[in-house]
Amino acid sequence: MDFVCAHAGRPASAITRRDLARALLSVPSGVALVALPDLRRAMMSAGKPLTPAFWDSAKATLGSIEAGVATVGDVQRWLESTGTEPILMTPSYFVWPEEDERGPVATEMFARLVAYLEERVVSGETDPDALATGDPEARAAYEELQERWLSTPLPDGRVPGNAVSDEQDEELFAAWDEEEEFALSELQRIMGELPKQPDLPAEELQAAGARLRALLILPGYPANVLRACAGFDDRPVPDGDAELWLSVAAGVAGPVSDLSDGEDVLEEFADLDGELSEEDTTLANLCAIQHADWLAGVAALVRLGPGVLASPERMARLIAESEDIDVDEQEIDDLDATEGLFASVVDLWTHLGIVDRDEVLTPLGWWGLPKALERAWSPAE
Repeated sequence: MDFVCAHAGRPASAITRRDLARALLSVPSGVALVALPDLRRAMMSAGKPLTPAFWDSAKATLGSIEAGVATVGDVQRWLESTGTEPILMTPSYFVWPEEDERGPVATEMFARLVAYLEERVVSGETDPDALATGDPEARAAYEELQERWLSTPLPDGRVPGNAVSDEQDEELFAAWDEEEEFALSELQRIMGELPKQPDLPAEELQAAGARLRALLILPGYPANVLRACAGFDDRPVPDGDAELWLSVAAGVAGPVSDLSDGEDVLEEFADLDGELSEEDTTLANLCAIQHADWLAGVAALVRLGPGVLASPERMARLIAESEDIDVDEQEIDDLDATEGLFASVVDLWTHLGIVDRDEVLTPLGWWGLPKALERAWSPAE
């Protein structure tokens, strides 16, 4: 009991089912099972005997863990059935960060919700025994209770669910900016070490600019994807060929926007049995490529120069063999995944003249790819 109180930071008289469950889960399941009878007597002595439903559920869950048949979901569900453990993922898909990954706001809101749920148990609004026995109506009510709390403003005006999500977004953007900054510095270092800097192929750039202007006014793929990548749906197309070409090439490495936000797009993504369009698949692939992979692939092409094969398969191999990034030994599945992502890239590169129809790097691609990456990774002015 002393261990449980220390783990929970409360005296025995204030220990809850959740406190007990978390303490039991913090030690080997065999140890926890042996401790159950003594804990039950200690809780009775403290004036908080709890109910047979809790002790039966604890014994069953710990027994399943000890037998090696319990899933992570089973254990989480049992913890939530204590009546004061926030649901890890709500029906509206709000997800709490892992305990060791919570920022100050998430930590505060989680503690506030625990306290709120404890009040609901004391008032009788939540019945932990019904949760422990798997009553579906009790579970639905428990989920609704938390959904309502997450979307209800606090006295200070903050909406708990939004506050947590905003904090996670800020952390994600900060990490993304840090990755971009490092990738940009590495790209500049690699370019600075080249024995010969790529020359601007003026005629190729002019021809590519003319083809691109004619392409961008067309409906459907690839024009709609290239417009979205460059953000031309929200701003005019540049007049200069270099500015136009670099804007689109940079957008392939870092898409500025997505396709239309119409209801038909939302319905398409909500249809789990349907297939994504070519446009959505392409944009998803572009967004899935990591900074390190872009850096490794483009650095290899720039070092090798015009005439090198830049097919999706070759790009995957160049990335796997790169010394510019830390790459673990690649499995076949990893290579196939990278190849699949770069299939979308190489197809768009063909329309930009970065590679020719045989997927071979052109002088324009040699000159423009590093400049496009530098633009994509530079802070917006």
